[in-house]
Amino acid sequence: MSLDNAIDFIKKHNRFLITSHTNLEGDALGSELAFYRLIKKLGKAAVILNEDGIPYGYDFLPGLGVIRKFKRNIKDINFDCFAALDCSDLKRTGEVYTINKNNLPILNIDHHISNANFGSVNWVKPQACCCCQMIYELYKRLRVPLDRDTALFLYVGILTDTGSFRYTNTNATVHKITAELLQYGIDVSGVYTRVYGSVPFADLKLLAQILTTMKRAAAGKVVWFQVKRDIFKKKKRILIDLSESILNFARTVKDAEVVVLFKENLGVKDEVRVNFRSQGKVDVNRIANFFGGGGHKTASGATVKGKIEDVRKRVLAKIRAAIR
Repeated sequence: MSLDNAIDFIKKHNRFLITSHTNLEGDALGSELAFYRLIKKLGKAAVILNEDGIPYGYDFLPGLGVIRKFKRNIKDINFDCFAALDCSDLKRTGEVYTINKNNLPILNIDHHISNANFGSVNWVKPQACCCCQMIYELYKRLRVPLDRDTALFLYVGILTDTGSFRYTNTNATVHKITAELLQYGIDVSGVYTRVYGSVPFADLKLLAQILTTMKRAAAGKVVWFQVKRDIFKKKKRILIDLSESILNFARTVKDAEVVVLFKENLGVKDEVRVNFRSQGKVDVNRIANFFGGGGHKTASGATVKGKIEDVRKRVLAKIRAAIR
């Protein structure tokens, strides 16, 4: 389905429940907040409901008070449609999808190539750098004017999902959109500092400890880390996204084509979260999909049952086969 189908859906409905995936980040938050403002500017009602709270580093975004945190037996939300943004699968919303007990129509707006097309209307655009780019396109097609706050939301989504304009999903279209958004007076340096440059000292020490576990495979073409839950026992709360920080650091290793992080899930025995990053030659979405996950060609993830050592051997074997 296309942008036209998404626009028809928006025009037909009046009360939107908006959500995104668990473990929120810049694109998820930016998409939700910008889409919320779009719906309100169209004279319709909307509420944002998420499984998780606001992640560290994003509390500077304006208008966060409109976001509600999911609780069981919520009864005061009145909606006639469900909008899932930046979600490859409906269950990626955590338990939020369970609020749609009457199976009301679902609008699925996403840019993941692994999207399951779970919506009543599916606007899935893998060539988009992020979901915020797609929300920007909605503003343009619906002729709804941007404003400073909306420009900030969209900019944060583009900034974070392009790796600060370093990833292969950065193209001329992305820079043209960004150039327009910057006309609204975005403090580029300030945004970068809040999102990336405010790491708590204790978290950085933990990150340094994990980085010492770095190993290589496939003649140096694969760099991997193995993180067991024991390392977190003394740290009650970690503010930064350690997984993303580790993967971003490892991507700078010379000759590394694929970077993998194996992390034991807290509170779940024999379950491992596997995060993949690729420099472009290896399609890690296919590898993640083999293990029940998905994402993008260069950034994907999967949750795999089994002991971490066994999971690591199986995953690395699949990556070696893909490199050959």
